Amino acid sequence: LPLDQLKIDKSFVSNIGVTHSDALIVQTIIGMANNLGIEVIAEGVETSEQRIFLEQQGCRLGQGYLFGRPVPLEKFEALLSKAD
Repeated sequence: LPLDQLKIDKSFVSNIGVTHSDALIVQTIIGMANNLGIEVIAEGVETSEQRIFLEQQGCRLGQGYLFGRPVPLEKFEALLSKAD
């Protein structure tokens, strides 16, 4: 399968700033993806500190409660129409 995106699991992201080894794993994943020209996205980003760490390491994409809570499709569509 061709890969164009690599996702960092929430279990590693949630331990950024808590467990040094998890931060090293995240750094390694980001470095590997960047060296291979693969986009990297972090899941489970819940704090500004996590977002800043990820961005400093070269991860520009993230998903998680920091950016928004899950919503029903109708509400999501309404939010998108307000953005236009």
